[in-house]
Amino acid sequence: QVRLVESGGGLVQAGGSLRLSCAASARTFSPNAMGWFRQAPGKEREFLAAIRWFTGGTYYADSVKGRLTISRDYAKNTLYLQMNSLKLQDTAVYYCAVSEVVFTRTPTDYDVWGQGTQVTVSS
Repeated sequence: QVRLVESGGGLVQAGGSLRLSCAASARTFSPNAMGWFRQAPGKEREFLAAIRWFTGGTYYADSVKGRLTISRDYAKNTLYLQMNSLKLQDTAVYYCAVSEVVFTRTPTDYDVWGQGTQVTVSS
């Protein structure tokens, strides 16, 4: 069973940057893809970006394209999300997730989720 642990969240001023990490621990780790999502209070979970684990191919939500960059360290089983030019509306809990089978933006297609890390953007 894969276990995901996010880190790197915190309080940042608008216009600033953060890099989130998601460390995966498992006896063997070979998913199809991993993704980043976020959920703000009172809102549905929102897809941000996904990456094919073996090829590194990426896919972004239009709303974050150009500001967020997903990447992975294949050797360390770690996923990253670099976030630049942060806005107040980026405030949310950020989650990483594993999709064993498909490369997708749909939350219900993901099989394992981390516990989330809070990102708060202040003015």
